[in-house]
Amino acid sequence: MNSTKTVSFIGAGNVATHLAKALYKNKFLIKQVFSKSFTNANSLAKKVNAQPIDLLTQLSPNAEIYIIAVPDDAIEKVLKQFPFKNKLVVHTSGSVGVDVFSKNGFSNFGIFYPLQTFSKNKIVDFTKVPFCLEANTKTNLKSIEAVAKYLSDKIYPINSEQRQLLHLAAVFACNFSNNMYQIAFEICNQHQIDFDILKPLIKETASKIEKYNPLEVQTGPAKRNDKKTIQKHLSLLENQKNYQEIYRLITESIVQSLVHKS
Repeated sequence: MNSTKTVSFIGAGNVATHLAKALYKNKFLIKQVFSKSFTNANSLAKKVNAQPIDLLTQLSPNAEIYIIAVPDDAIEKVLKQFPFKNKLVVHTSGSVGVDVFSKNGFSNFGIFYPLQTFSKNKIVDFTKVPFCLEANTKTNLKSIEAVAKYLSDKIYPINSEQRQLLHLAAVFACNFSNNMYQIAFEICNQHQIDFDILKPLIKETASKIEKYNPLEVQTGPAKRNDKKTIQKHLSLLENQKNYQEIYRLITESIVQSLVHKS
């Protein structure tokens, strides 16, 4: 196992919080936590016995790896202000390419992307989290892999193009699916129906893809070509045009998937 054990975090949000706490639990020394908000930096730093800072000029050169866990649109801004160009620096984004480092003059860099949805107060079991890794050299990839292996054995060397497409797929699988739950919640709430009634159905649907291709377990009126029910549903959504359009588009997508299968 590689000896990279001293880490500094740039960012104190959901991803940084879970990663820092998990690495600290695995006996890593968390050197510093940076956030533009000293309050946020201090809150996380206290949990991992680190020094909180709110200026990148205060960053110590003594960490072995620097993990940038900030919103995607802030990564390049951070890199432009980052004081060390030769240290090993990684970001945790699914959508930002590895070239963001080289074009900003860095010589040792990579991607440390945990493919999971994070909420600050919900515990994450990292042993079940896939880590998608990329680096500019084999040595750096080995160092990043060594860190990831303390958390999970689900390690995937994936290039930037693959990772960006994987992130796109994850948006459909996670973010869009969650929005479907929200729409269902609102429909239930508007008509005084307990949303909990749907939860066993949601869990059963999600569990099926552990063993099956999603198309193999597709059900519902679109699968059955039940035009009468589809039309009835569209009529029920007459006063909610945005939901009606979503219903129509998803129905058409299911139909097209089934056509392509056959």
